[in-house]
Amino acid sequence: MKLGIVIPCYNEEEGLSETTKQLQSLLNEMIREGEISSESFVCYVDDGSKDRTWELIKGFQNDDSHFKGIKLSRNFGHQNALIAGLMQLKDEADALISMDADLQDDIWVVKDFVAKYKEGYHVVYGVRDDRTTDTGFKRGTAEMFYKFQAFMGIESISNHADYRLLSQKALNTLAEFKEINLFIRGVVPLLGYKSCSVYYKRGERFAGETKYPLKKMIAFALDGIASFSVVPLRLITITGFILFLLSLLVIAWIVLDKLFFNTAVQGWTSTMVSIYFIGGIQIMSIGIIGEYIGRNFQQSKNRPRYIIDEEI
Repeated sequence: MKLGIVIPCYNEEEGLSETTKQLQSLLNEMIREGEISSESFVCYVDDGSKDRTWELIKGFQNDDSHFKGIKLSRNFGHQNALIAGLMQLKDEADALISMDADLQDDIWVVKDFVAKYKEGYHVVYGVRDDRTTDTGFKRGTAEMFYKFQAFMGIESISNHADYRLLSQKALNTLAEFKEINLFIRGVVPLLGYKSCSVYYKRGERFAGETKYPLKKMIAFALDGIASFSVVPLRLITITGFILFLLSLLVIAWIVLDKLFFNTAVQGWTSTMVSIYFIGGIQIMSIGIIGEYIGRNFQQSKNRPRYIIDEEI
């Protein structure tokens, strides 16, 4: 089989040489053992890096024909860089594997991916068997995110990021999804093809800093929820109905007190609490609705998800 490995890169100058060295060893061994074709390749997708990442990629390609490069015109974000590589190369290999450039994913699991592909699987997920390398905060927020996704009715694979194999058939189907904010982790399970998981231990980042700080993680989570679930909109309706029932009870209590007891006194505290509570619910509801409207606005413009500046 002809295998391609797609790796998005953003300012990966510090660790890319080591990543390339290890991938060369992997490819050479798999080719030598007949597991993959000698035409198999690795493609780095430079997502508008500001350091020497692209210069390094061009050097790798000059030294070894198994390496390719795609340079985007600017920074489009990790998911768009990943989809750029997958879509540009989907017809050039029997299957593509996506992974990060930081060597946290165990690259030797690629052998297991290929073995599962040959067994007939079109999608193979790389799943972490533990999160001991994460901080307590990141581990806790990740678990909350997966549980919240399940509550929202979003099908996802727990402890799976973007380390996966997709067959050419799966890639061609993925190409039919035209969303601007494409949440790949949520889309892939929707393909419905025969799939399985391969478990591995995730290591420490080899060099450089994480490209997913808290701000980007929150934005990524919001994209995933808003792209796949209308539950937040339904929760607004339910919340409004509950508040309506509570208001009826309060109105009934006020009328009864006025008619029979006449002890009602307009309290400043209860009035202010009600105003702030209802106002907060309204603002939050408007914000949630705005998220959905904003995504419809972005989709209606039909702008490209990525623009390629150069390919080698």
